[in-house]
Order: sequence, then C-alpha cells, then structure tokens
Amino acid sequence: MDHSLETQDWLVTNSGICAPSLTQSAAQPDLDTFVEPYRLYRFLTDLEDILHATANDQQRLQLIQPLVRRLLTSSYWLQFEFTPPSLNPGWSVKFLYQEHNFPITIQMVAWLPGNISPIHNHGAWGLVAIVSGQEKNRFWRAAPTPDAPDKIELVSEKLLVPGDILGFLPDAIHSVEPIGEEPAVTFNLYGETDYSQRFEFDPIRHLAQPF
Repeated sequence: MDHSLETQDWLVTNSGICAPSLTQSAAQPDLDTFVEPYRLYRFLTDLEDILHATANDQQRLQLIQPLVRRLLTSSYWLQFEFTPPSLNPGWSVKFLYQEHNFPITIQMVAWLPGNISPIHNHGAWGLVAIVSGQEKNRFWRAAPTPDAPDKIELVSEKLLVPGDILGFLPDAIHSVEPIGEEPAVTFNLYGETDYSQRFEFDPIRHLAQPF
C-alpha cells in the first residue's frame, strides 16, 4: 500500500453520495509508537470491541477504517494473501478469517481488468481497501416511480487507487470495474448480511432481484 499517494478514507451513504469519511480521531493510531506489528488477531479483537460498543453503522466504519489502514501497513504480508484470478470467471476470493457465529466476512478479492460487477448493494455495512491496481466504483440511488418501483439512477463515480479505503452503508448501491492493466486487489470486510435486503439491480428494465 503506497502511502506516497494522496489516499483517502471515503464513505458512501444509502443515497449514493460518496464523500470523505470523517474518521474518528480517537481511533487514529500513531504508527511510529508501535514496535510490534499490528497483527490480524489484534485487529479482530479491536473490531469485535467496536461492534459491541457501537451500534451505528456509520460510526463503526469511521472507527474501523483507520484500523484497517494500520493493519495493512503493519502486517505487510496480508497484501500478498490473495489468489491470482483466472480468466474464467475473471475474479477470485480468498477468505482471511472465518469462525462459527462470528458475523464478519474478511477476504481478499482480486479482479482482472475487463470485468464489471453487477450493480448491487450488500445488505450490510462494509469496507473495501485498495491494495494494488485501480478500481472504478459507480454509485447509484433508488429513484422509484409508480410504474417502476425498483428504478435506480446513477449518482457519481470514483476511481480508487492503492491506499484508498471505501466504506459503505447497507443500502448503498454500486458497481465495480478494475481499471488499467493489472488486477485490482482489495481487502474486503463486511458486517452481518441481511440477505433479504441484498439485491442485484437492472437499470434498463428497472428490476431488482436477490443477489
């Protein structure tokens, strides 16, 4: 994660607005004060503490974002913990941690250029940190009409580069496209998913279906 770039923490709201995240200063670590690496197990403990203490999804993300930055900067090996994607399907997912009754998904995802995700929400708060490559996110919002209750409209797009961290609320709608000649590799973290509220959207036919 190249911190010579002007990287930023971002937050996408349920209405598709992407703006700089007001990361809570109390959670900002001074990396120079830590001699030992910030290891994955310590991150998981801190993450669980935040989830127990903070019920608001936006506040959770503002607390978690600096910890993810600290984790990826300190435990550098994590940046190589991904599976190279094959041409078919064009992407790969590697889980970093799974535990029964631990309602958090933590994974490394790699996308080959030339692939575009469906337009979707996650039905959960989530966070994506760009490790390498570049990723264009397009953000949408619900725009229902009497004739098309599932209609959505494009709000904006943002090109994310290594070091950028994007947080999103459960009903944020987006699509993802790797940009450039190398795979886009990301560290992805998701809260507990409400699958009844997770959808894939068709902006042409104005349809939403389970995703």
